[in-house]
Amino acid sequence: MLERVGVDEAVRELRPDFAVLVMTAEGLENGPSDQVSEGWLAEAAQKADAGDPHVEAWREAYRAFGAKPQRTRPSVDALLRRADALPSINKVVDAYNAVSVEYALPIGGEDLDAYQGPARLVRAAGDEPFDVIAGGEPAVEHPNPGEVVWRDDRGVTCRRWNWRQCVRTRLTEATKNGVFLLERLEPYPLDRLSEAGDRLAERLRAISPEARIEARLIGGR
Repeated sequence: MLERVGVDEAVRELRPDFAVLVMTAEGLENGPSDQVSEGWLAEAAQKADAGDPHVEAWREAYRAFGAKPQRTRPSVDALLRRADALPSINKVVDAYNAVSVEYALPIGGEDLDAYQGPARLVRAAGDEPFDVIAGGEPAVEHPNPGEVVWRDDRGVTCRRWNWRQCVRTRLTEATKNGVFLLERLEPYPLDRLSEAGDRLAERLRAISPEARIEARLIGGR
């Protein structure tokens, strides 16, 4: 997967400054949230800065493909707005949410084994399936034409760049192999992106000491 993740040229034309640090972690030993992972969230809340320029950069990116960031907020904007009351989900999700808040950086975490083909960032045609739960039942939605989405061979895995992940690839306590997408726009420094990746890897190894972690940077200028 790692070497086949791609960013479509149409997305690069929209935001030439976009870069993503893709990280895979194989051999995860996830489990329910505990005092350690909840402590990471509490520590991150103390460092949260909702005024970080990176948040506004993401709002601008959303407007560029027709989304309204006041209605469907970039993931980092939504997390920072509730940093003092972030819910604990499970140890691995807590780990990447804490790094996201601490570094003002959108991070997606998904189950690598649920993917069908490589992850790729594209502008949607509008007919791609997006698996959700509606009214307690499985349902399928579709992105808007031109919307920036992450997808695999089966369909959309995350809508509006990093707004909402699909049910199919969500990271659960049963996940053994994960993929993480750390997304950056200017003026966010690339060395800070690398530091955030190191912090996430450190947290994942604290949860799963035997995990095999690899990373690849795509884009950046």
